[in-house]
Amino acid sequence: MTPLKRYYNLLGLEKKDVMQLFFYAIFAGLISLSLPLGIQAIVNFIQAGRISASWIVLIILVVLGVALVGILSLMQLRITENLQQKIFVRSSFDFASRIPKIKFESMYNVYPPELANRFFDTISIQKGTSKLLIDFSAAILQIIFGILLLSLYHPYFILFGILLMVLLYVIFKFSYRVGLETSLSESHFKYKVASWLQEMARNNFSFRKNLNYDFALEKNNTLVTDYLGYREKHFKIIQRQFSQLIVFKMIITTCLLSIGGYLVITQQMNIGQFVAAEIIILLVINSVEKIILGLETFYDVLTSVEKIGSITDMDLEEETAAENDYCFTNIQLEIDSLKFRFPDTKSDVLKSISLKIAQGEKIFIEGENGSGKTTLIRVLSGLLQPTSGVFLINDDTFRKINLQQYRSQIGTILNGETPFEGTILENITFNDPNVKSEDIRWAIDAVQLGGLIRSLPQGLDTKIFPEGKQLSSSNSKKILLARSIIHKPKILFYENPTDNMDEEVANEVIDFIMSDKHQWTVIVSSKNERWKTKCSRNIILQNGKVVTDLKK
Repeated sequence: MTPLKRYYNLLGLEKKDVMQLFFYAIFAGLISLSLPLGIQAIVNFIQAGRISASWIVLIILVVLGVALVGILSLMQLRITENLQQKIFVRSSFDFASRIPKIKFESMYNVYPPELANRFFDTISIQKGTSKLLIDFSAAILQIIFGILLLSLYHPYFILFGILLMVLLYVIFKFSYRVGLETSLSESHFKYKVASWLQEMARNNFSFRKNLNYDFALEKNNTLVTDYLGYREKHFKIIQRQFSQLIVFKMIITTCLLSIGGYLVITQQMNIGQFVAAEIIILLVINSVEKIILGLETFYDVLTSVEKIGSITDMDLEEETAAENDYCFTNIQLEIDSLKFRFPDTKSDVLKSISLKIAQGEKIFIEGENGSGKTTLIRVLSGLLQPTSGVFLINDDTFRKINLQQYRSQIGTILNGETPFEGTILENITFNDPNVKSEDIRWAIDAVQLGGLIRSLPQGLDTKIFPEGKQLSSSNSKKILLARSIIHKPKILFYENPTDNMDEEVANEVIDFIMSDKHQWTVIVSSKNERWKTKCSRNIILQNGKVVTDLKK
C-alpha cells in the first residue's frame, strides 16, 4: 500500500470531521473572494466623489466578511483539534493492542522498544494533518474560485488559470516521488540515531570509560552524518520547489500586471475592477505559495504514516475460538516429529522431537548452549509456533486451540523478562479483580518476597522503574515468580528462574514450586542442579534432538 493510500484511509476514518472542514473552507473561500468585489464597488464610489449610504453599507459588509472568515477559521481549529486527539488515541491503541500480539516471525529481526518509538510519528501526523486540511483546502479552493472569478472580468484570465494549473502539475509531478523517497530515507536514519541513543541510555554504565565513550560518540557521528546526507538531499528537493515558486511568481505577476494594465488602458476594465483583480491575483499567488511550502509538511505526514504503517502491517497471531475448554481441567501435551526453524536460518533448531507430557509431571530440560532448550520451552508455552510436525493439547491440534485460553492456564518466566513500570502489585496481578488478597499473600510468601515488601514504605504500592532498575536481580526474579503462580496455573514454564538468588533462598523457592501438594506441571531449564534433583523426569537435548528422556 502506498503512503498516499494509507493517508487517505486514515482520513476516511474521520470522514465527518474532514467534510466539515471542507465545508467551512468552501464557505470561507467564497466570502474571502467576495471581499474584492466589495472593495471594487467601494473604489467605484470613491471615484465618483460622493458619500452615500450604499458606500457605508459596503464597508460594513466587508468588515463583517472579514469577521466571519475569522469565525470560520476558529471553527476549523476546533474541528482539527478534535481530529488530532482522535488520531492520537487511535494510534496509541493501535500500538498497545498490536505490539503484544505481533507474530514472532515478524518481530524476529526487530528490537521492540525501537519499534515502539515510531509512535512519535503520530505527533507529525497530528500537526501535519491539521496544517494540510486547513491551509491546503483553503489554498486550493481560493485558487479555483479566484480563477473562476477572474475569468468573469475577461477571457484572457482563463489562459492565466490554465497556465497556473499546468505549472502546479509540473512542480508536483517531478518532485513528489523523489521528495517522498528522500523523506523516507531521512526518517530511517533519524530512527537509527534515536535507537543508538536509546542503547547508550540502556547501557550507560558501559560507556562511562573514556575508550567506550569515544566509541559511542564516533558511532553517533557516523549515524548523524548519514542522517544529514539524506536530510540535505531532501532539502534540495524543497529548495528546488521554492526556486520554481519564485520563477512562477515572477512570470504570473508580470503577465497579470501586463494584462490588467492593457485591459484598463483599452478601457476593457475600470480601475475598480483592476484593483479587485489584483487583490484576487495576490490571493491566488499566496495560495500557490502555501501549497508549495506546505509540500514539506505533506512529505513529513506521508513518511510518518508509512513508518506507523510498517507496524500495522505486521502479522498478528491468529485467535481461534475454542468450542469448549474441557481440556483445561488437566492438560496433557504431546508433540510428534516437531521441527522449528528461525526465519533467517537454513537448518532446524529442533529436529523431529517427539514427547508426551502428562499433567503434574516435573521435567528438567538440559543440554549445551545451542542445543534447543530455550526454543523447545517457548514452543511448548505457545510463544513460538512449530515449523512442522504435530503439537497436541489433550488430543487436539495446537493450531485449533484458543491460544489465549491456553496461555491463561500457564505461568512463565523466560530469559530477558523483567518487571515493567508500575507498582509491585500491578506487576504481580496486572490488576486482576479476581485475585484475592489471600492469594497475593500466598504467592509473596512462597517466593520469599515478604521481607522486601515489608521494608518498603508503600509496600505493594511501591512503584517499580522500567526493567526493575531499583531492585536487585534476585528481587526482580521473585516478582516474576509470584506473577507466574498467582493464578495457580496448570503448567509452569521456567528458564533460569532462580539463578540470581542466594542458594538458601533459591532452595526454599524450588522446594515450594516442586512440592507434591501442587498439581501443576513444571518444565524448567536452569543451571541450578536442585531443580534437577526435584524433577521426576530429565530430558537432555543435543543439536536439537532428544538424546535422553529419563523418568525417575
